[in-house]
Amino acid sequence: MSAETWFEANRRNWDERVPIHRRSAFYDVPGFLAGKTSLEPDEPDELGDVAGKSLLHLQCHFGMDTLCWARLGATVTGLDFSAPAVEAARELAAEAGIAADFVEANVYDAVAALGGRTFDVVYTSRGVLVWLPDLTRWAETVAALLKPGGVLYLREGHPFAHVFDDEAESGLSVRYPYFHGPEPDRWDDPGTYADPTAETTENETYEWSHSMGSIVTAIAGAGLAIEFLHEFDYLCWKAFPWMEPGDIPGTFVLPGRRESIPLMYSLRARKPA
Repeated sequence: MSAETWFEANRRNWDERVPIHRRSAFYDVPGFLAGKTSLEPDEPDELGDVAGKSLLHLQCHFGMDTLCWARLGATVTGLDFSAPAVEAARELAAEAGIAADFVEANVYDAVAALGGRTFDVVYTSRGVLVWLPDLTRWAETVAALLKPGGVLYLREGHPFAHVFDDEAESGLSVRYPYFHGPEPDRWDDPGTYADPTAETTENETYEWSHSMGSIVTAIAGAGLAIEFLHEFDYLCWKAFPWMEPGDIPGTFVLPGRRESIPLMYSLRARKPA
């Protein structure tokens, strides 16, 4: 099976879920339109002031995070491979009265799709790297999209947390390998993280797990200088059904944090000036 076949299955899955996510309580679009941010509390501090800067959000889904950066003063562009997602992002921008550009393209085709434009910031976050088979190519694409002195800001689920059984009723139990070969894992799951009860038909997906070492190595190999790598013991989604609300609103932690492990990380890397 080819990478294009895998991408097509994933695209059909995401296309179907766009309207489900758009109306879900998980995304809370009414709250966003009322001024609520979908960014995590420390993301603006970690990235730094974006006012007056150009920001590209790769794999932006229907653009809510993208538009939150615009509210902080960035000139934003979002890119996603799902046509319904891009259409929904444009509609949301118009509804919110926020200027933004949204482009439909596979992330690997971003340089051509954006006509050679470069940006002060490339932003990507929360559950996107698992959809990419080739991190070296991804990191080289990011580097090509950055202006000299520009930064990549990445916010993601920690790959170590992916080894645990996400269906176990309690406790951490290793179910999946940490190291993976080039072939993807195939899933056939109805519903969606934003609404597990949603009726869906496009349920086949293909995902690639990447170790922390492979992520850091790909970014460094593309010529970007890593400025920090922060690890966190909380998530902004309930990865395990028995997680508890964290001290930070909208976050979840392991019970009592007695079994504290890295659940999420952030990374900032800079292209040489």
